[in-house]
Amino acid sequence: MPIPTTSFAHVRLTVTDIDRSRAFYEDVFGLPVAFEVPAGADAATREQLSFLYGGVIYALGDQLLGLRPVGADRFDEDRTGLDHLSFAVGSRADLDAAAALLDERGIAHGGVKDIGAGAVLEFRDPDGIALELYAPPA
Repeated sequence: MPIPTTSFAHVRLTVTDIDRSRAFYEDVFGLPVAFEVPAGADAATREQLSFLYGGVIYALGDQLLGLRPVGADRFDEDRTGLDHLSFAVGSRADLDAAAALLDERGIAHGGVKDIGAGAVLEFRDPDGIALELYAPPA
């Protein structure tokens, strides 16, 4: 019998510079922080939150998105592991607005593309991790 999963609980991305990545994800997506080690945390709190590995976890609807600093390696979607991470938006208009926001921030993207089963907007985070926004067909 297969394992009866209902959704993803969380995804954690490994990044080279946690401050730079936090600035990017917070600026572009505006996600609320769900878990982080508070500044000045005591040893017990640091131990309790050791699962963060020096990173942060954001709330994304009913799921979580984490960032974890690991070193200087670069993302490559052609290696085993992650190809890309896709975020859902409500409409094509949301994709157009997202493209405009990325333009304002100087973040390169591939433009909004109709893929038949909806539309997508592809771009990359500061570590080159491939990100996508997906809108269902109108």
